[in-house]
Amino acid sequence: MLEMTREEFEELVAEALDRIPPELTRLMDNVAVFVEDEPSADDPDLLGLYEGTPLTDRGEWYAGVLPDRVTIYRGPTLRMCDSREDVVAETEITVVHEIAHHFGIDDARLHELGYG
Repeated sequence: MLEMTREEFEELVAEALDRIPPELTRLMDNVAVFVEDEPSADDPDLLGLYEGTPLTDRGEWYAGVLPDRVTIYRGPTLRMCDSREDVVAETEITVVHEIAHHFGIDDARLHELGYG
């Protein structure tokens, strides 16, 4: 398995977030991004997870709720990658994939766009 400290991985996630176009990040609302070492044992190969209510599903009822949560998992990413460059690329894909869920884009469309 490739070695990378949690701090280094968190920096890669931050850099991937910084590469999202500003016109999109301005639209992000009530969402927080976290890095965790491992997903639940139910899905040990999960790279990222979006939990929340997509912007497209929010209505007048949406108020006073906790932020949506995007979690990026370090362990599975490092296990599937062979180099630091692979980790950088996979982290960016995963971050975009999970943020896209915040915008209401489903997995099928993300796979079509190359963010599978």
